[in-house]
Amino acid sequence: MTPGQQLRAARTAVDLSLGDMARRLPWSKAALGFYETDQRPVPNEVITAYREVVAQERHRLAEEDVIRRRALLSLGVSSIPGLLGVDGGPTAAPQRIGAGDVSAVKDMIALFSRADQRRGGGHARNALAEYLKTDVSEALAGSFRSEAVRRELFSAAGEASYLVGWMAFDDGRHHEAQQAFALAVELASEAGDAPLSGHVLRAMAHQANDLGQTSNAVNFSAASITGPSIDLATPRERALLRVVRARTLVSAGEHRTAAQVLLQAEDDLASADPGIEEPDRVFFFGEASLAHETACALRDMGDLDGAAREFERSVEARRAETFARTHAVTLGYLAEVFAQQGELESACDAWSRALDAMNGIRSGRARSVVKTLITTLDSHQGTDVEAAVELRARAEDLLLASR
Repeated sequence: MTPGQQLRAARTAVDLSLGDMARRLPWSKAALGFYETDQRPVPNEVITAYREVVAQERHRLAEEDVIRRRALLSLGVSSIPGLLGVDGGPTAAPQRIGAGDVSAVKDMIALFSRADQRRGGGHARNALAEYLKTDVSEALAGSFRSEAVRRELFSAAGEASYLVGWMAFDDGRHHEAQQAFALAVELASEAGDAPLSGHVLRAMAHQANDLGQTSNAVNFSAASITGPSIDLATPRERALLRVVRARTLVSAGEHRTAAQVLLQAEDDLASADPGIEEPDRVFFFGEASLAHETACALRDMGDLDGAAREFERSVEARRAETFARTHAVTLGYLAEVFAQQGELESACDAWSRALDAMNGIRSGRARSVVKTLITTLDSHQGTDVEAAVELRARAEDLLLASR
């Protein structure tokens, strides 16, 4: 092979485009193109630079593979078919997949994602999981009109699996969520979609943090903000990754670092611009969501005044009809903070608004809010807050209806 051919082979072996390589080196894309096609002699410094970049990429890919394989092996499976629940046996003739087919999958994901935000993870999750196992699985086994189409479909499938996991997490079905997240990481890796991998690892960190698995939460969140996962992410997604990272740092007792990361998340969201095309998976993340997660971090730090302020800001900023599930949960968390501050009347008012918002919602996180309401009011028996008795009865009725 000629020197130029060797350069090109090394670059493509780690799946870097010529533009990717140029962005990481002090030579233009055009200059590198001349070297790779042997139109110019290849200087030694270019060879050395290629070697360094290729070595870095191999190290990154190896780290991603370790994370992916550990997640898969912990669930007793080692492949995409294994997680999809298909046996890899004889099937119908493979489909010919084009860009329109990918768009159709993305449309379905958007539909289910908005239903999740409005109605909770207990609605339509099984339908989405079945769609992933049938229609999407069959498409993944098809032939593709181009490599770009193949990558886009695997990425879309990864988002579908992530959404199944997120909906399961929201509904308190944690093992199901972990399986779906592991599949999403595998599919994102196959697609070469580093930001999607980071997004899923962020969700895994969020779940682990809520379950009290601090070590896992810290590790997952660290992986989500490492290398291309955050370097290639858009501003809105970077803000989401960092605010969850901050919450895991709070759980680990690293409050000062967490505060610094929260400020970075604020800066990231402030830099979001309508002219920047963001992935649809972060359509929900804006000022209200950032305030909600910031409030959770402040609450866990023991700053109840700051937490109440941020929860109230989140409630005021959110479009309650579109994001009804999170709106209800935020109101519930606000009530819990008021109760901890001894402001039971304010707590009952926030809880009452939370129960109003829960109409038609099926969500494990929402149910947890209701259970905390009942437990807290029981600990304040004999209170002179008139609304407490009626509120507790409403909460009991809601729990019975959601079984």
